[in-house]
Amino acid sequence: MPGLRRSAPASLLLVALLCARGGLAAPGAGRELEAGSRSAAAAARVALHYRNFQEGSLRGLRGLGRLRKATLKNIPESGHKYYLQFSTEDYRTGEDAGNCLATVLYPKKKSPPVVSIKCSNTKDQKEIQEEDNRLYQSIRHQTKPITGSNIPDSYGNIEPALEPVWALAVAGSSSIMWEKSTETLMYSLAQVKSVRQWIRKDDFTEFDYTVLLHEIPTQEMISCHMRLMWLPGHPLKVKHFCASKSHGEDEGSGAESGSAAAPSAEKGANF
Repeated sequence: MPGLRRSAPASLLLVALLCARGGLAAPGAGRELEAGSRSAAAAARVALHYRNFQEGSLRGLRGLGRLRKATLKNIPESGHKYYLQFSTEDYRTGEDAGNCLATVLYPKKKSPPVVSIKCSNTKDQKEIQEEDNRLYQSIRHQTKPITGSNIPDSYGNIEPALEPVWALAVAGSSSIMWEKSTETLMYSLAQVKSVRQWIRKDDFTEFDYTVLLHEIPTQEMISCHMRLMWLPGHPLKVKHFCASKSHGEDEGSGAESGSAAAPSAEKGANF
């Protein structure tokens, strides 16, 4: 594809730059995986879940494009670590969004994957920020709280007025999908079952969501309640509770962009 050929030099430049700065160490002895490796592609998606949550940008969301190189290394006492090079696509348009280098460590103990990721950009970052601000202003200037259900609908359609709400669900649920992912289980956002906006006196926007996550390879749908707060240029704050398959109870946690710590206790969060 012409787009991928044009982006290859940028990928090589990114590799050289990161190696020179020590941003992502070379894997050394490891087993190189085929480009079609499912486990490597799953690790790349985990890295993008982490990035999408950390960025907290509605117009900066990315999906996996083409996996270019993957190496798997067993780290004694730690777990399996993937070293990845891949291209990305704009989550909304499918256009080339840049290339990424990432490492994903699946710890032996039960904890979220440890991710390090660096990406190049094909779109001007100032333009992305301006688009985020426009979406933010459209949400803030609603005459009544935003509500919605079954997004997308059974035909895969999303009402234009609800596109920012869907994008916010993608960004917020990325934190859940990153935390829950393992080397054998991965997740994608299937649908927003319901969403409700809470009116705040400060500048943050706040939403309650019920989302369905598609678990692969079990093909189960996991229902999660998610409360999030968003303000462009600030960490995305998320807390969630998901239905436990084994006990029929809730399991949950909270995080904010830039940290895996507990969620903000700001007044009005009502988590």
